Amino acid sequence: MIRLPDDAFHAHLVARMQQRGISREEIETTLNSGWPADDAKPGTLGKAWIFPYNADWEGQQYPEKEVTVYYRIRGVGFVVLTAKARYGVSFPRKG
Repeated sequence: MIRLPDDAFHAHLVARMQQRGISREEIETTLNSGWPADDAKPGTLGKAWIFPYNADWEGQQYPEKEVTVYYRIRGVGFVVLTAKARYGVSFPRKG
């Protein structure tokens, strides 16, 4: 089970998480349970996971939130580059 250390959350990542409504727990869950993201660039890996949401985001109600985390392998660990969120309904599940 992946538990990210505090230093894995660099300033750029924290800013994007706040902008996009993503929590640390959602990033860790996505890394642990997610399926490979199809849109990761060469040399970068990605994982995606869908969470029940049932809340407002920017004035609109959404039942689900898809979180995608992009990272690179570094030695025996990895570096989280960024994360994105999409809010909606009936996202396709993979894996």
